[in-house]
Amino acid sequence: MAIATMTTPLPISFFPFLLLIPAICFSICHANSNLLCIQSEREALLKFKNHLIDPSNRLSSWVEGGDCCKWIGVVCHNSTGYVNQLHLAAPPLSEPDFDATPAEWEAYERSKLRGKINPSLLELKHLSSLDLSSNNFSSIHFPKIFGLLESLTYLNLSYAQFQGAIPHNLGNLSKLQYLDLGEERWDGGVLQAWPGEGYGAHGATEVTFKLPSLLELHLSCCDLEEVPSSISVNSSKSLVVLDLSGNILSSVLKWIFSLHGLVSIDLSENSLEGPIPDYFGNISFLKVLDLSSWNHFNSSIPNSLYSLNHLQFLSLSGELSSLKLFDVSKNQLNGQIPLSIGQLSSLELFDVSENQLNGQIPLWIGELSSLKLFDVLENQLNGTFPLSTGELSSLEYLGFVYNLLERVVLETHFSNLMRLTTLAASHNRLRFELSSSWIPPFQCERIELGHWHLGPKFLQWLKFQKKLSYLDISYAGISDVMPTWFLNLPTQFEYLNLSSNQLTGEISYLNVANIVDLSSNRFTGPLPRVLPALLVLILSNNSFSGSLFELLCNSSSRKRMRVLYIDKNLISRDIPDCWSHYQDLKILNLGSNKLTGKIPPSLGHLNLSVLNLRNNSMFGELPSTLQNSTGLIMLDHSENHFNGNIPAWIGEKHSTLVVLSLRSNNFGGHIPHKICDLQFLQNMDLAHNNISGVIPKCFNNLSAMPTTNKTDKKAYGGPIFF
Repeated sequence: MAIATMTTPLPISFFPFLLLIPAICFSICHANSNLLCIQSEREALLKFKNHLIDPSNRLSSWVEGGDCCKWIGVVCHNSTGYVNQLHLAAPPLSEPDFDATPAEWEAYERSKLRGKINPSLLELKHLSSLDLSSNNFSSIHFPKIFGLLESLTYLNLSYAQFQGAIPHNLGNLSKLQYLDLGEERWDGGVLQAWPGEGYGAHGATEVTFKLPSLLELHLSCCDLEEVPSSISVNSSKSLVVLDLSGNILSSVLKWIFSLHGLVSIDLSENSLEGPIPDYFGNISFLKVLDLSSWNHFNSSIPNSLYSLNHLQFLSLSGELSSLKLFDVSKNQLNGQIPLSIGQLSSLELFDVSENQLNGQIPLWIGELSSLKLFDVLENQLNGTFPLSTGELSSLEYLGFVYNLLERVVLETHFSNLMRLTTLAASHNRLRFELSSSWIPPFQCERIELGHWHLGPKFLQWLKFQKKLSYLDISYAGISDVMPTWFLNLPTQFEYLNLSSNQLTGEISYLNVANIVDLSSNRFTGPLPRVLPALLVLILSNNSFSGSLFELLCNSSSRKRMRVLYIDKNLISRDIPDCWSHYQDLKILNLGSNKLTGKIPPSLGHLNLSVLNLRNNSMFGELPSTLQNSTGLIMLDHSENHFNGNIPAWIGEKHSTLVVLSLRSNNFGGHIPHKICDLQFLQNMDLAHNNISGVIPKCFNNLSAMPTTNKTDKKAYGGPIFF
């Protein structure tokens, strides 16, 4: 999909080299300093000049005997010397404001060429590009000689003010690729017909462009109207850019949808009514679609527009007063959020999430009184969050996770958010400044404030959230004792993340149904009791002590737990042999504790992906039941007191192993050759044991192992020991 904005469309033109302003043309002409122009063409240009009125003396370099290849606005072919481009557009001076001085208006008008178009241009047999735009030829009719310049590929007569009908012979320009007739209002505002065309309603004539090579057609501000169709393009299959902006069309012309090669369509500033046509979805290569300004569509965005995979720019009017849903999420949009979207007074859903937008969140957000969802997550928005957000009394979802917002958030930001159920704002640089007595106006079900500065005190206002089921206040700078009231909240959490703070105290019970992360705090005391149906429990990097028995074995309910991290704590005693209920467990990390004893046999009956027991005081041989964990990806028993031989079944049964670490134990015997069957193994560490014998030569066959020297003939085959 693409962005919907009110700004100027992306410029798509296939002739940038022909749109040079005179100053640039002058420098190009100097590149031909060693080339003399053709005498007959010099004389033709002088005749052409003699019929022009040049108030500002722009053509002062056009003199008798001069080299016309050096004249302002003239470009000659590098090798033949023939004139092939004339760039005589008026200088790019903007039209003065209504209150401009007479001198400013005079300078503006004097910059324009006037007079007549001399037929001597026909002597320029190789002329491929002609630009007379933005001049003042209002005293003459549209010259027929333009249709006789058979070599033209580029013709720009926009804002040149020619009068009368389009000469029919313009249709003979079979090589023409670019045609701009913008701001030409011939005969009362309707283009007159070329031969063979019929008449439309009210006696108005029609015009059909039959230019087989045409790539770009620009007819902006020509007073075109559909009567029933004042203009059509029915034979230019190559057309890629169509500009009909600034006319008085009441509906989108149906023949446009037959031009399947179009890349850019501009229908802005017309009088289009009714629903946005669904047929735009048939133009599969479309990159730019501008339907903005002065149009009066009364529908939502058609589903077909979402299938335009190449679309980069979609501009819709502020006149879409009934638009309720604006969703351009999950694209590659960049730039800023347009200010004009604030005019969509009926908007209920605004979703630009997962793009590359930058700049600030516009202040207009507070003016959208009907807004229920505002989601800008995963962009690059910066600055602060508007205070006007607090006025959105209908807002239910506020999301701006993963942005670059910073500064202070006050109570005013939430003053009237009485219906807010989701506040998703993690991963920003924001800081709460709230009074200790603040009572939020909302009852949220989901709050994500991870990576905010919320501390040092625990958030007292959370005690008023009676519906809360999802809470993330990780990395929040909280250094406080876990309050008793929080552990006794009547609500049951589905997700609770308090990780990477400095919380202290003991936790006896966790009323969480699915996921808990309390890692990297300073909690002490025994491990907490949890709900039997808990899926993920992460308690890493704390000071929990005692045994594992109460947590793991004091429930007869069948466990659903899939992930258990209790590493880097002070857990002691043996690992209890009560793993038969944990058939869904995939990741078990008990590393860096004070565990003793042997690996319990029931642990080997689990189909684990990760088993980490490193840095404990465990001993004994590896139980044969570990053969049953055939899906192991990581096995780490390093820094213990395990002994016996390294079992050959590690290579036979654990074919998916990527990491195998048995370092700093008391393993003896030989390295089994079956280890060489571990084709996915990338990291193996057997250092600091009592292993004897030779290193198997087949270690060279461990193709997934990173190697530093492929030509080394030694049996080591790469960095196996770390």
